[in-house]
Amino acid sequence: VLRCLGIPTRVITNFNSAHDSNINLSIDKYIDMSGKTLHLTEDSVWNFHVWNESWFTRKDLGSFYDGWQVLDATPQEKSKGIYQCGPASIRAIKEGDVNLDYDSPFVFAAVNADCVTWIRYSKKRKERIYSNTRKIGKCISTKAVGTNSRVDVTANYKYPEVKGFSFGIPYSQYKNSLMDDRKILVTAV
Repeated sequence: VLRCLGIPTRVITNFNSAHDSNINLSIDKYIDMSGKTLHLTEDSVWNFHVWNESWFTRKDLGSFYDGWQVLDATPQEKSKGIYQCGPASIRAIKEGDVNLDYDSPFVFAAVNADCVTWIRYSKKRKERIYSNTRKIGKCISTKAVGTNSRVDVTANYKYPEVKGFSFGIPYSQYKNSLMDDRKILVTAV
């Protein structure tokens, strides 16, 4: 419809797209001490998600945010009481300006959330055992004009990932620590 009105529009596909239901910018997974998944959050990672981008000037946000804007015709969360998403400025998403209107935090999380695994010891105590800051927002793509080639637009949404390390411990070390805790408990009794 926007193209019919003369507004430049294109389809975008985001691979490993985060669905951050509580807008904390991380996809949280909880496990108990035996390693069983606890269903305490509705956060998820989708293989891919598709939305549109359209080219607008942004008098409401300022010219810094002119350019491509995300419009999602299939939003999964309510925004201001109704199911809608956008227009969220791509520039705002890349710069991490998540305090702007029009669902910038949701789109930012879709392309840049951290995946975090927690051990939940009790309702009041949890411990982060793994964090992956590079999984989300891979090969954000659109179709090239005039051909069937893919154009990678990931750099429009986020800065290059820096090489680093993920926080985590090997499962064998985790399992051994549980055995050590049990030995201490049995000895104490």
